[in-house]
Amino acid sequence: MLVLQALLMVYESSESLKDRFTLAREALIEMFPGARRPGETYQGFIKAQNRVPVQAQETLREHLRGHHRRVAGPRWQRNGWVPIACDGSRVELPRTAANERAFGCAGRSKTTPQLFVTTLYHLGTGLPWDWRIGAGTESERDHLRMMLASLPPGALIVADAGFTGYDLMQEILARGLSFLIRVGSNVTLLTELGIAIKSEPDGVWLWPQAKQNDHRPLHLRLIRVPGREIGAKEGMYLLTNVFDRQRLSNALAVEFYGLRWGVEVFYRSYKQTLEQRKLRSDAPETAQWELFWGMTALLLLGLMSVGPAVLRGDDPLKLSVAEGLRIIRRAMRTSACWRRRGDLRTLLGSARHDGYERRADKKARDWPHKKNEQPPGTPKLRPATKAENLRAQRINEAA
Repeated sequence: MLVLQALLMVYESSESLKDRFTLAREALIEMFPGARRPGETYQGFIKAQNRVPVQAQETLREHLRGHHRRVAGPRWQRNGWVPIACDGSRVELPRTAANERAFGCAGRSKTTPQLFVTTLYHLGTGLPWDWRIGAGTESERDHLRMMLASLPPGALIVADAGFTGYDLMQEILARGLSFLIRVGSNVTLLTELGIAIKSEPDGVWLWPQAKQNDHRPLHLRLIRVPGREIGAKEGMYLLTNVFDRQRLSNALAVEFYGLRWGVEVFYRSYKQTLEQRKLRSDAPETAQWELFWGMTALLLLGLMSVGPAVLRGDDPLKLSVAEGLRIIRRAMRTSACWRRRGDLRTLLGSARHDGYERRADKKARDWPHKKNEQPPGTPKLRPATKAENLRAQRINEAA
């Protein structure tokens, strides 16, 4: 009952947490008329929530991953892969003394305390597979390392240039996983390093200077994408450990990276549609729970929608979070009589994006808060020096 109470509070649209608690409790009582009634006060709910061990979060995530796999059906794989994007985002918190002590300030000066959430996002269903939450100063690369063990067989990690790092890629390779990561001008790649078993036309080596004394170079494939193919002025460069071009062609790599934009839309749905851009909890422990329930509620909304859509043969990526949330809120605020007129999952499975053709781009004007990040640029490529070749051969022979 505590879990259901917390999830219904996320779906509620009231401004304050206390109002959300009251309205969610009323809906919960109507949902389970014969059950023991939940606690009457918001303070009691918070105390009960904080007594739940943090390990319960992973137990719930693992259970939902199993359900996710079942409802995905034929959408689980795309072209023989289970493509999963990874990206992180910050969420603002109230500027209380407790939140500032616990989380500090991760952004520009005079900003509020923040939490950082990194999400593994399944590109076939448009739903989160796993996530990690930490202070706003934490690293999305470290969060990804924590989640590598939860990745399913056949997973292909798709990520932007923020995940280009020797240590992270080495750990992914050590676990026998595959990745497709964008690379930019802040990375130097070597060519003509004479330790490859066979010559690869697009083979390059990632071997930063700081790693050359005691770490082996990483042999990777560089995919060059002309700007005209992606509708951009500059080209795009992707690194992968998959050399088999039949399994991962250049065209399929571009398709997968294009789908990665879905994780950005997911964060927009969480912050804008669920109205969670700034959390409402004044205490650090409560704030982390609030973010966890928000992510869980958005996943559950998707799971209830994706299952019926997949059974009908529809594309789950075309489902509308906003329309699904309207259906949930109406069910919470109307009588049981209305709910008997149609199955909730059937309604959610039909919550699709609008089908009309727009005459202009659906994007905001150049508002002050809008980020205008520069493209990652072109990676630096250079032939390996004679000293680097000798060093690489020595390390390779000693391994």
